[in-house]
Amino acid sequence: MFTWMYWTTPVAVFFTVIALLITTMTVWELKSPTVMRKGFLPIATTRGDRLFIGLLSAAYINLMFLGLGETLMTWLSLEQEPSVWISLVISIMSLGLIMRKG
Repeated sequence: MFTWMYWTTPVAVFFTVIALLITTMTVWELKSPTVMRKGFLPIATTRGDRLFIGLLSAAYINLMFLGLGETLMTWLSLEQEPSVWISLVISIMSLGLIMRKG
């Protein structure tokens, strides 16, 4: 079923985290409906809006990290490309920031 995609541990963790976030947000929304608020984002958002924006930013961070892997390897004089786990941690931190302060 999932043979069309090259599944590595970081990719599996990334999609598992997304599925858990969506499930958690659904339960949270059912138990405690959200209200619009304005943070550092230029629009008033709900929790769901901030989750969507955060997931989009996490996806872009991971894609940029993958695209710039060889460049980072050259700039930092590394023997191999930096681990994808670094982009996962950066993505989680940015998602947390957007959810909390966005």
